[in-house]
Amino acid sequence: MTSRRFDGAIAVVTGAGNGLGRASAQRLSEEGASVVLVDINGESAKQVSAGLAGPSIAVHADISTEDGVQSYIDAALAEYGRIDLHHLNAGIFGSFDALPDLALEDFEKVMSVNVRGQFLGLRAAFRLFREQQSVGSIVVTASIASLTGSADLLPYVTSKHAVAGLIHSAAMYGGPLGIRVNGVAPGIVPTDLFAAAASASGGKNDMVQRAATTPLRRAGAPEEIAAVAAFLLSSDASYMTGQIVSADGGATIVNTVRPSGGAGAWDTDRVDRGLYGDNWKGATR
Repeated sequence: MTSRRFDGAIAVVTGAGNGLGRASAQRLSEEGASVVLVDINGESAKQVSAGLAGPSIAVHADISTEDGVQSYIDAALAEYGRIDLHHLNAGIFGSFDALPDLALEDFEKVMSVNVRGQFLGLRAAFRLFREQQSVGSIVVTASIASLTGSADLLPYVTSKHAVAGLIHSAAMYGGPLGIRVNGVAPGIVPTDLFAAAASASGGKNDMVQRAATTPLRRAGAPEEIAAVAAFLLSSDASYMTGQIVSADGGATIVNTVRPSGGAGAWDTDRVDRGLYGDNWKGATR
């Protein structure tokens, strides 16, 4: 039986039209919150809203713009009069292009959503808490890419490192005010976010195979990430702030040079040739 930790609370979830955001909205609704579902795809948000257990509204908004963020704040206040919880989840995947081939516009597009959008969401939340003279809780969707590097997905990895900085800094500011800010860092969770990269190595086509190398030997489900986000938003996490909690099947603890981490069990030549193509010359010895 699901608990009712959020009875009477008003929660905003961005990127709520699919994937992790949809699962978060469903979890918060099941636990008693009234939910404001925000998505660039307004129809998807409406469809999710229609299936929720409790009260909700759907808002079409571009969270990478000041006007877009203000529009969902205004809609929430018009409907419910306040906001208590924010799950700033919206994000995009970006380009798989190698570093020398990355277009500036591809880099800037990812940064505009994943970094500027999260900054604008955090700023709006803090402004509203000040106006309401209230406390609250914020969760930002980070990633295991916030914690490690990768030779591909450079815009995404860079943006998620920046998100970690936003979480830590916002938590420092919010702590004395009684406002908690935490992050959830998903590992491999197949969602619609990766649909555009269905055929790319490191995209959706091999996610299950890659997840099989984690200690739990499987990919995660959106509902498992939503459970962590709900915990961090709830009073059960009342002494937690500034934390980025990995929900990744153990991926970030793997020591790849030990036998249990797969040392020597994968073909580095195959990976490197696929990544660098004709430029591959082998690592300098």
